[in-house]
Amino acid sequence: MDDFTEQGLHDAIAAAESPTWSVRAAAGRHLAAAPQIEGVTGVLHRLLLDAQDTGVTSDTASALLARRDLAGLRAVLAARAVASDLGTADQLAAELDCDPRWATGQDGDELIVQLRTLAADRDPDVRSEAQLRLTYLR
Repeated sequence: MDDFTEQGLHDAIAAAESPTWSVRAAAGRHLAAAPQIEGVTGVLHRLLLDAQDTGVTSDTASALLARRDLAGLRAVLAARAVASDLGTADQLAAELDCDPRWATGQDGDELIVQLRTLAADRDPDVRSEAQLRLTYLR
């Protein structure tokens, strides 16, 4: 699963259904690194909310946040907003709170700008979660 061809993405989507947590986590990392994730947001959402293992949640969220773009952050916020399992919700919150961009001033500012943008998102769950994250900063 080293490529982003149609077959590579198809293989990663299939791997996302694996009974083995490490295979699902690898699928999450692969799909999160795709140049365009819009076509696989449903699969990423399921992986972020993986009820069987928070390792899948952690790896997928970390890879999405490593993109450093609105699409990745939006996907993690959307999952965090609807996570009903406490372990999954806590893991998503931890990934957001431990985003490496918080470690430096310039990168933290980038993240704040993205959160402000998403605080006006069309999806009320994303909007609410972004607003909540901004509230924590005040």
